[in-house]
Amino acid sequence: MKKNNAFKGSGLLLLLLVILSGCQSKKNPESEWIQLFNGRDLEGWTPKIRGYEAGDNFANTFRVEDGLLKVRYDGYDTFDNRYGHLFYKDTFSHYLLRIEYRFAGEQCPGGPGWALRNSGVMIHGQSLESMEKDQDFPVSIEVQFLGGDGTSERSTGNLCTPGTNVVLNGQLQLDHCFSSASKTYPDGEWVTAEVEVHGCGVIRHIINGDTVITYEQPQLDSRDPSFFKLLPANGDSLLHGGTISLQGESHPIDFRKVEIKILEE
Repeated sequence: MKKNNAFKGSGLLLLLLVILSGCQSKKNPESEWIQLFNGRDLEGWTPKIRGYEAGDNFANTFRVEDGLLKVRYDGYDTFDNRYGHLFYKDTFSHYLLRIEYRFAGEQCPGGPGWALRNSGVMIHGQSLESMEKDQDFPVSIEVQFLGGDGTSERSTGNLCTPGTNVVLNGQLQLDHCFSSASKTYPDGEWVTAEVEVHGCGVIRHIINGDTVITYEQPQLDSRDPSFFKLLPANGDSLLHGGTISLQGESHPIDFRKVEIKILEE
């Protein structure tokens, strides 16, 4: 009996190690940086703005000017909850993503107060095809970008979890947003944000070379209405990969670099 129990215990341990190994990766020194933004146009990217069909770039919200990928609202009378996301055509699992961004200009009239100098990049996101026409945000992990408001401290590289949860500090977290350890960056300053992603394992947010938050086990949130729609047939709620999308939440923002390096699984 004791021998049989030991065998079962060893089997469970082996199974756990196999599962965890599928969530890890290591840096591939031979991997090259791949430019997701070519500096000329939106080739490879598709907009999805709340209230519009995928591909409808209402009021030229997402555009390329002067070599920059810009989010602009000069064609809006009022924001009217038209949250936008610009989806890249491919999905990714194990990678290092690097983005250079800056906030610019004034917030669109009608934008919510919390969206002042607020944007981000969504990773491990649902597919563009599965987005509802009136859906605010894709189910994803959000690497939130915040700019200083001139009065209070506002960290950037924060974590938000629309339709998802993560394990942070060893515990499954059910709240929506978590502040990073970054300093405040003023409006107009270029910031380099990196996201190191190891499938359903460890994810790190890095701002100007400093790791500011680390978490793991990104997963679908069973409380979200889309949970069963997005849950795969095998019932695995862990997010092993997904789409990448740049966000538009009512404040103009510029991106001058969006590049990725694939990591070895």
